[in-house]
Amino acid sequence: MTCAVLAIGTELTRGELVNSNAAWLSAGLVDLGFEVLEQVVVDDDRKRIAAAVERLARVAKVIVCTGGLGPTTDDLTTEAVAAALSLDLVQDDASLDAIRRRFDKLGRTMNPSNAKQALFPRGAAVLPNPIGTAPGFMVELHGARAFFMPGVPAEMKRMFDEQVVPRIRDLAPNDTHQIRLRTFGLPESEVGERLAAIEPSFPGVTVGYRAHFPEIEVKVLARALDHGAARELASLAATAVRSRLAEVLFGEGEDTFAGVVGRSLRTRSWTLAIAESCTGGLVGHLLTREPGASEFLLLDAVTYANSAKQAVLGVDEEVLRGHGAVSPECAIRMAEGARRVSGADVALSITGVAGPTGGSDEKPVGLVYFAVATAHGTDVVERRFPPAFDRHRIQTLAAYVGLSLVKDVCARG
Repeated sequence: MTCAVLAIGTELTRGELVNSNAAWLSAGLVDLGFEVLEQVVVDDDRKRIAAAVERLARVAKVIVCTGGLGPTTDDLTTEAVAAALSLDLVQDDASLDAIRRRFDKLGRTMNPSNAKQALFPRGAAVLPNPIGTAPGFMVELHGARAFFMPGVPAEMKRMFDEQVVPRIRDLAPNDTHQIRLRTFGLPESEVGERLAAIEPSFPGVTVGYRAHFPEIEVKVLARALDHGAARELASLAATAVRSRLAEVLFGEGEDTFAGVVGRSLRTRSWTLAIAESCTGGLVGHLLTREPGASEFLLLDAVTYANSAKQAVLGVDEEVLRGHGAVSPECAIRMAEGARRVSGADVALSITGVAGPTGGSDEKPVGLVYFAVATAHGTDVVERRFPPAFDRHRIQTLAAYVGLSLVKDVCARG
């Protein structure tokens, strides 16, 4: 069964916002067993919106659309769809009442412009929005089911799960199954080379890749006579993928690298302290984005200046004078200081040159030292990232390498 994703908004066509809604919707549709033919973006123009809906309805059986349902003059989706269907707009009293009640709950007065959000093409099925003021709606055009949802990601995702999925699940052929595997540590080209034999070895399986720096996601999609057979085929192929990527595979599905590291620490009942310099708190940020980080993370000291390394972590002035802040000696003292100050089981330190300035022949941009301190001693690691990488990439890679070192310590026990 074929689908198309339509995103509406001039802010998207101008590049002012990243079209993350389309990626999320496409992944959700594929998981349901649909084939996504197109992702289309149009600006806030009645004629172009209507033309896009009209065209997509002739090539896809399901259209999911986001954007243009707000109260302002540039929110034109509903009017454009009504024009495409040659229908007038009618007010849905239940939706208008729900909008009023939402404003009352927030202690605000509903603006007259919000009333337009309760107008729909005659005969449309209204899709309630429990967390926003813009209801969605569904219409049929040329035999296609077309769903229109708000552009606010949280509102769109909830409406898709609660209102759209139940209305389209019966249309899915249910003959596919996908397994998503997440890796860190190899470039996309090498991942692809290692997996080149998977598709020929497993007829019916397609291997896809998604690079999201510095991770590579591998998508194993199997198609068979029914879902059970597809799931079994995908599982067999995924097992082969895991064996070829064992040293860089860290999770599946919605796993995050920081989340996996956190689980490793919790499994050991270990606590962690971090001392960051060139990463500026990025490691702590990644960890604290995950729920439950307070169970293991005791300290994240961003000791950017040498004076902070001395005052907070107790790094000797002689070490800084003799070896510099970017040195294995400094990294060791930072990790040991963080562990001593916090009482953590494991301490990680990171110090380096993230650039674009500050490098030298002896210590070029991209040089980073890591140290991990435990009760058994302190290990230090040197990494030289490509100087062609910008500051953000060097910092991100350094944060991931630091987390990887913590994960390795947990695996060794």
